[in-house]
Amino acid sequence: MEDDATPILPAHIEDTVRAIAQLHAEHYNQATPLQRAVDRITASVGRPRFIAWLTMIVLAWVLLNLGAMALGRTPIDPPPFFWLDGASSLVALYTTVLILVTQRREDQLAAHRDQLTLELAILGEQKSAKIIELLEEMRRESPFLSNRVDHEAAAMSVAADPQSVLDAIKNSHEELATEAPV
Repeated sequence: MEDDATPILPAHIEDTVRAIAQLHAEHYNQATPLQRAVDRITASVGRPRFIAWLTMIVLAWVLLNLGAMALGRTPIDPPPFFWLDGASSLVALYTTVLILVTQRREDQLAAHRDQLTLELAILGEQKSAKIIELLEEMRRESPFLSNRVDHEAAAMSVAADPQSVLDAIKNSHEELATEAPV
């Protein structure tokens, strides 16, 4: 008997997973060849293997120059290793720029995900409000259920206005900012 390790997912979950994968694929496909190259280089620099290679190069540089001095030869870069210092600064500069470029692209993807999350949250809130509205209507019209006034359910049956919520958040942040000691 074969054990199938892949669980069967409901269609709506598969659709969601597929939509997220499509978002990531589109983000990758919209990248220029240069952006993809920068992403690959940044990924390489971010691995422990890069630290090992960098350490070996620095050690080899120092040992070769000290060895040349010990043998009475003129080292390429005598202590305090000005060429090594310059090369280290250049590597640090390029690493910083690579990270910033990669982070900028990742921020674009995160912004798309945030927008999607926000839109789905608003849609979910609207659907919940409609469900509550329909349940309240069913309770009022059903002869088998007691008809009572539920102010909380009535308030929850009205979908929130996103702009009003945003304004309330801004106002509360402004109030907290004015109350906070400087």
